[in-house]
Amino acid sequence: MSMLSAYLFLPLFCAALVIFIVLIIKINNKNMENKHDAKYVFYYLLSLVALVFTAFAVGMAAFGIINKLIPDSLNSYSITAYDSQLKFAISALLVAAPLFFYSSYLIRRGLAAKELEADSAIRRWLTYFVIFVSSVIILGTLIGVLNSFLSGELTSRFIFKALTVAVISGLNFAFYFYDIKRYSPEKKDPVVKMFFGAAIFLVLAAFVSSCFFVESPKAARNRRLDQNLLNNFSSLENAINSYYDNNGRLPENIAELKGAKNVYLTEKMLNVPESNQAIEYRRDADKEFSLCADFRSDTRSEKNNDDYIGSFHNQPHAAGYQCLSGQLYASMKAEAISPLVD
Repeated sequence: MSMLSAYLFLPLFCAALVIFIVLIIKINNKNMENKHDAKYVFYYLLSLVALVFTAFAVGMAAFGIINKLIPDSLNSYSITAYDSQLKFAISALLVAAPLFFYSSYLIRRGLAAKELEADSAIRRWLTYFVIFVSSVIILGTLIGVLNSFLSGELTSRFIFKALTVAVISGLNFAFYFYDIKRYSPEKKDPVVKMFFGAAIFLVLAAFVSSCFFVESPKAARNRRLDQNLLNNFSSLENAINSYYDNNGRLPENIAELKGAKNVYLTEKMLNVPESNQAIEYRRDADKEFSLCADFRSDTRSEKNNDDYIGSFHNQPHAAGYQCLSGQLYASMKAEAISPLVD
């Protein structure tokens, strides 16, 4: 299970466990007959799930920005690889953060209206359970950060990530421990306002900062379209190699390739995604060819992806009309064998 899947599963597990705890309390405590109990159990569960996603998103945003600002030469990922976690952080903050603040407001309003008693079992048990779940998540995150440092991550990265975890956990623990110890939680408290103000500021800072470091939706679409174009280049390269294996030479043009036997080729492979412009095939020499098309993005500043060694995906290109060199597999095999023969 991936880290993201684990965090998505955790709120559901917590919700089921909290419901079980509340049912046990309800059975054993005859005084819990308040008709509003179920409503506030729901509010606490909602705030717990929203808190998990909000805190996780703030941490992901901070980690993504740190990784971009402090690049590590040992990291095989390109800078744009961190955009996915920043996009998830932005999405989670847009959805979960308002939900957390609103559910917390409903709980505060219930305390003020005396619908939820300050010393009720629901408030005490669920508040401590929120603290417990937060502790588990923070503990796991801190272990992961420390493990990365011991595995060779830059010290500066480790320090900033550890500080991020400390700020998020400190704000969370301080608020809930203070809130559960208050004698009159139904009254307005300037300290509570200060905590919520700090939390709102932290969320807004993470959200705004992420927007500056993440690529725009248009840029993301252009990059994906270029990836699909490179996939077409690779498919066309395979067809050209099949033609070469069958005929011992490169085709003169695409028309000759399309009419060849034992060559798999579709119209989709021959066109640029979305624009449907034809990909140009050039025979540069007896054993050399290139494919040309209009690209939407510039990848010259990105690191090569080790997953695509020896392919079009690993050739940097500028935006606009570009030609990339193809590979003849037979020539590559011959070059690999010739040093051994010598």
